[in-house]
Amino acid sequence: MTEHTKIPLPGEPDKGESSLFERASGAFGFDALKPAPLPVKLPEQPMKRAKVRSRRKDAEPVVETTPASVVPVAPAQVVEAPVQHPGALPVPVAQPENLPVVAPASELTVTQGFEPVVFGGRQYKVDRAGLRDQGMIEPGAPVTRLLEEFRIVKRQLLAIARERGTAASRRILVCSPLPGEGKTFCSVNLALSMANERETEVLLVDADFAKPSVLSTLGLPKRPGFMDCLANPDLKPEELVMGTDVPGLWVLPAGNRTDADSEFLGSTRTSEVLDRLTMGAPNRIVIFDTPPALAASPAAELAKHVGQAVLVARADLTGQTALEDAYQLLSGCPDIKLLLNSINFSPSGRRFGTYYGYGE
Repeated sequence: MTEHTKIPLPGEPDKGESSLFERASGAFGFDALKPAPLPVKLPEQPMKRAKVRSRRKDAEPVVETTPASVVPVAPAQVVEAPVQHPGALPVPVAQPENLPVVAPASELTVTQGFEPVVFGGRQYKVDRAGLRDQGMIEPGAPVTRLLEEFRIVKRQLLAIARERGTAASRRILVCSPLPGEGKTFCSVNLALSMANERETEVLLVDADFAKPSVLSTLGLPKRPGFMDCLANPDLKPEELVMGTDVPGLWVLPAGNRTDADSEFLGSTRTSEVLDRLTMGAPNRIVIFDTPPALAASPAAELAKHVGQAVLVARADLTGQTALEDAYQLLSGCPDIKLLLNSINFSPSGRRFGTYYGYGE
């Protein structure tokens, strides 16, 4: 036997022998299958800088007034942007031709198709002495308890109108279940209080066609008004609005009496008139003094065109059944509030005005 130490190992150069793999590689040429040598460090790619485009200050925004027609556009050519090295100036890139110009959203100007209705014409003087004798708010007089109470009422109505931001939310209906509960008293005082708001104008509409009382309460002369505009499509409502010497207060009279007031209110002409009075005027509040809900139908018809309604109840007179029935008739309005009038009892023994030292 041969000693294991004398057995030749493959690939020992000192013995002049090679392994079977080495001899096969030499015979068949396996050296060409060896992988290419890998570099120790890959070359870094140059960084790309974003191109800075300056906006001309005198450039006019693009305004699209009519729907654009479809225009065939040639296929855009692919343009490779040159690589920007650090510190190099931006190189302009040629833009494809025949592409539509698109302006940023902030530069688009949308124009409405109508002009807001502006009230004007002759102004009439409000009888302030008559308001004082009736126990109502007197414009320009010192702050009273009554004014402070209606400030609280108007603040809630204005907050909802501004929150919703719709034309209907700026239309407020003032109604009562039965006669003698103070709905005209509340509507006139609410209008006088809202007229004190900055950058706000109030239109008080007398919608009690059977027994109008807004003009006599304010001491204004009788004029054509709301019903005349509904009956005659050629009349514009802003031409019938009366101005007053109270800043921000306008009045639309009830107009000539008719036996078909409910039918006129139920026509499409009502929507046209009210939209003309409110659209395009976000700072205009329209208050409707309507007849009692349980005595006449105009209140229920107008409730479909307003966003807020104030149901006036007299504390010592109005019953629960009357309130429930009136509420059902005004259900066309999505937001109905209850205003309790003629309260003579306070659990704390003090009144709102006397606490602040306001006059009666």
